[in-house]
Amino acid sequence: MYYEEVFKELNAKKVRYLIVGGMAVVLHGIVRLTADLDIMIDLGKKNADAFISAMGGLGYRPRVPVKAAEFAEPEKRAAWMKEKGMKVFSFFDPKAPMHTVDVFVYEPIDFEEAYGRKKMIKAGKLRLPVVSIEDLKKLKAISGREQDLADIRSLEGLKGGQ
Repeated sequence: MYYEEVFKELNAKKVRYLIVGGMAVVLHGIVRLTADLDIMIDLGKKNADAFISAMGGLGYRPRVPVKAAEFAEPEKRAAWMKEKGMKVFSFFDPKAPMHTVDVFVYEPIDFEEAYGRKKMIKAGKLRLPVVSIEDLKKLKAISGREQDLADIRSLEGLKGGQ
């Protein structure tokens, strides 16, 4: 499973990240299919560089025609958001193009606060930083797609949505 190699590399590079999106829903105990891996990172330069290094070390490349290092530049991310409406930056594995990691180019919710509320979930031999259920519901509400609204309803059924 490609997720495992990504998590191992992010952990090895000491990247400060949170698992969000469909994978977070699954790790919180809801059974559903998800194709890509969505994460939110500390967008500080040092952490963003570590993230880019991790992706490059695994052979992942940006899906858009830019250099991966540009992701670490706040001005570039701001321009992508303004000019292209970009919310996430996608990396993919050229050897297995369906293996995709989407990372937010901005903080839809405050990263530091969310990181403080994260839930560490053990998956095999890995300990994974997963966004809290409450923060996940906020992120899903911001997105507002039908699948996200269905995820919110499912998450609310977990121990009263805690």
